[in-house]
Amino acid sequence: MSSSSSAVSFTKPAADPQEAVSRLTRLLGQYDGLDSHTLLEKVLLEEFNGKIAVSSSFGAEAAVLLKLVADVDKTTPILFIDTGHLFEETVQYKATIEEHLGLTNVQTLQPEPIHLQNADRDATLYERDTDYCCHIRKVLPFEKALGPYAAWISGRKRFQNSERAALQPIELDADGRFKINPLYNWDYEKVVSEFKAMGLPKHPLVDKGYPSIGCAPCTRAVKDGEDQRAGRWSGQSKTECGIHKSPSFEAIYI
Repeated sequence: MSSSSSAVSFTKPAADPQEAVSRLTRLLGQYDGLDSHTLLEKVLLEEFNGKIAVSSSFGAEAAVLLKLVADVDKTTPILFIDTGHLFEETVQYKATIEEHLGLTNVQTLQPEPIHLQNADRDATLYERDTDYCCHIRKVLPFEKALGPYAAWISGRKRFQNSERAALQPIELDADGRFKINPLYNWDYEKVVSEFKAMGLPKHPLVDKGYPSIGCAPCTRAVKDGEDQRAGRWSGQSKTECGIHKSPSFEAIYI
């Protein structure tokens, strides 16, 4: 079941870029090289305690990160975006994983009705402008939900595509919010082996050729030999929905 977070006094992302860079440098110095579980303990229970959330699509690999988070704190806010175009299997899988892991604070985000009324009244915007469709159905609801938090956790990994090849365990988004990538250096084989070792239920679409799962109109099964995310926005240059902003201050990443 879904529940909303309790009222807490949150700290906003740092407004001073120099202060943010200094903190990022310190975090990388302290936490770079930690295993995924220990990094999550540090950011959830110490560094950003009460000021951090997890983004999850409840897609093909999502359960691994969610299991690691649940092992640290089952009450961690999990932000799930229901765009209105999801596969029904994803909605069902969300409920399965939520119950399986005992997650108590999964929050379902949805696009604002006024945005759909103004720009996507017939729900076919994805046919005309996939970027704008993602913007109103994913990016805007997610940015609104992130408002109270100083940091968030993503399940991105270096192997997934060329744009993610330089991922670091901790990054700084353009909005001054910290992004934690506990699985940044996991390869596909480790994801598969850990998934099995954790005894996690599979997303129903995985065995049907969907190693990366987004919205139904913009996701297809992947053919043998194709990149894992080749089925996302197939035939377009688009590779990301937009919620993952380009990191700021890239020069200090090593």
